[in-house]
Amino acid sequence: MKTSKEYKESLRKMRPNIYKFSELIKDVTTHPATKRSIEGHAQIFDAAQKTEFKEILTTNSHFTGQPISRYLSIVQGPEDMIANVRMKRLMFNLTGTCTGGRCVGFNAINAMWATTYEIDKEMGTKYHQRLQTWLQDAQKRDITLAGALTDAKGDRSKSPLQQCDPDLSLRIIEKRNDGIIVRGAKVMICGVAAANEIFVMPGTGYKEEEKDYAVSFVIPRDIEHLTIIETRRPNDTREQEEGFDAAVERGGITQSYLLFEDVFVPNDRIFMCGEYAYSLKAVMNFIAPYRAAIGGCVAGQGDVMVGAAALMARANGLSEKVFRDKLTQMTINNETTFGMGIAAGVLGTKHPSGVWIPNTLLSNVNKVHVATLPYETKRIAQEIAGGIAETGCLPSCKDLNDPRYGKLLKKYLQANCSGETRAKIARLIEWLTIGSGVPGCMHGGGSPDGAKLVINASIDIAHDIELAKRLANITEDIKVETKKK
Repeated sequence: MKTSKEYKESLRKMRPNIYKFSELIKDVTTHPATKRSIEGHAQIFDAAQKTEFKEILTTNSHFTGQPISRYLSIVQGPEDMIANVRMKRLMFNLTGTCTGGRCVGFNAINAMWATTYEIDKEMGTKYHQRLQTWLQDAQKRDITLAGALTDAKGDRSKSPLQQCDPDLSLRIIEKRNDGIIVRGAKVMICGVAAANEIFVMPGTGYKEEEKDYAVSFVIPRDIEHLTIIETRRPNDTREQEEGFDAAVERGGITQSYLLFEDVFVPNDRIFMCGEYAYSLKAVMNFIAPYRAAIGGCVAGQGDVMVGAAALMARANGLSEKVFRDKLTQMTINNETTFGMGIAAGVLGTKHPSGVWIPNTLLSNVNKVHVATLPYETKRIAQEIAGGIAETGCLPSCKDLNDPRYGKLLKKYLQANCSGETRAKIARLIEWLTIGSGVPGCMHGGGSPDGAKLVINASIDIAHDIELAKRLANITEDIKVETKKK
């Protein structure tokens, strides 16, 4: 398994193909727009070596029995899923934000493990064996793997073939004996700058006439003809500076547009190629573990917000007991999403391929909670912190250290602690609640409305009605005629 130093070195060896504000980022480990995301992901490698975190962050390969990163493993039972949710919470505790350059790829591996098994069994293909071969090699190299599902889509009322441009969803434009050529884009993809490779999956289900869009593969992040645009915008320029304005030194989030300009993918890295009937299955296999584990993500950052809010109360000269009800509600919010994620994982089922798939209904219920509760937690943190952390009126680190007036700023910022310490706490809360520390609670892993559609499809009203009739001893069959629109 890699050390953090070896991980960073693997990124430095890659071909520069990431741009930000029209500038080519030559070294993602040092550029202000990406380096903190790299530092956050590097902590995974450091933490995996520590006794207190090893059980959460590592497991044994089911291929070799050797220790590997959990991010490159197959989830084989409820215990693995519990560790997954705990791992997501831990990483938010350590970095304050998202390490999506590993977790999305992790879910893609498991989603396609089940999907390729089904395709091979029913269609006689060799995708599952390809995936096994690639994964064994990925474990040996201990790569960092991002995942990419979301397409540009275009007009949401139209199918891919009805769009003004057929490239608005990633598609196969040519099939060759040795591989395929793909064109299009994957958008709003998390953690790509921190990744060695990218696992691409279909973004939705497709029909037979749309089979060229049903494609899944894995590629090196620096593959030829792939251009990556880093899109994450800090709420101001301070996040790219040194000092406490960065809020956290070892944590940051990146989001990218991936522009595929006729990228060649060799056969041994292709796991779906036109099997349209399995595209929606692949997506459903993905969202079940992802929407379960994201409950750990937001709980992990919620832990930091509870701590930062209590710290600000003390800095202002107030006991946190003054805000006990508010801190209690923040904790309830955190444990709700965390607990729902654990429940979804435990009440899952074993797929014939050997992968464990969490409970679909509970995973999607959790997604709805994830799209609401963390925002309340952020609001409460702002209430406790006061205007210094919410109004945007906090002086910058440069101003606090200015030789002309810095001492005066520190003087007037002081309360029950030094002015600089109080500013650091305020900046952390600002970053967590209205800055780039905010993860994709609302739309990360899909929209809450999309989750509600899955929930609605899972509701067995007839069963619930029969329960009610039995308890009330009702035998009459009550029906309602559906009115035609």
